[in-house]
Amino acid sequence: MNIHFIQHETFEAPGAYLQWAEQRNHNITFSKVFENQTLPETADNIDLLIVLGGPQSPATTKKEYPYFDAKAEIEFIKKAIDSKKAVVGICLGSQLIGEALGAKFDHSPEKEIGVFPIQLTADGLKDDKINHFGSILSVGHWHNDMPGLTATSKILATSIGCPRQIVKYSELVYGFQCHMELTPEVVELLIAEELDFLTKNTTHRYVQKPDEIRSFDFTEMNEKLFFFLDKLTTAYKTKTGN
Repeated sequence: MNIHFIQHETFEAPGAYLQWAEQRNHNITFSKVFENQTLPETADNIDLLIVLGGPQSPATTKKEYPYFDAKAEIEFIKKAIDSKKAVVGICLGSQLIGEALGAKFDHSPEKEIGVFPIQLTADGLKDDKINHFGSILSVGHWHNDMPGLTATSKILATSIGCPRQIVKYSELVYGFQCHMELTPEVVELLIAEELDFLTKNTTHRYVQKPDEIRSFDFTEMNEKLFFFLDKLTTAYKTKTGN
């Protein structure tokens, strides 16, 4: 399997997604846009596209972040989807997937940073790629926004602070507003970027302090993510014969 990552910032690292790809001996490539690396010309040599998070939004301009071209990423994601590739978006990545399918992103009712439970919906409990999560699962969060919905998308999981935590756009395309890729190493990168806010915040209900975030054991969450990715890649191979 050829796995391609689009990474927007050093501190929005692939974490458990990369661990999974390495453990399965998949071929791994990157577009590190924060280093001004370009996107691939086509999705022909990609089986699974993973679009990571970032502090940007689909509405962010090149004036704000010169290295981030939302329009180009949206167009590339659409190419991958149209080419029947498997696509997973995380946080910003999930919002870009929605945009690629004509669904505008929205602001989440609450800012969420830390570890909080998500609850699978009836559709989530029936979805054969994520129903092993169980009805409730504690996962990582680091966001203000959420992905848009198409006429055929299904919300598979919600949280108290955000009604769109996992969205299924098709059998091979999923958006995760939540961060199941978090590891202790990735958490430290994110905390370092937000330390002042995390220590001084007194207004947001769903923003934890650094030590509270650090205390969580991410092992079970990561393992459930690995199982999802195994199921997704199996479905891709079945559909494409690859």
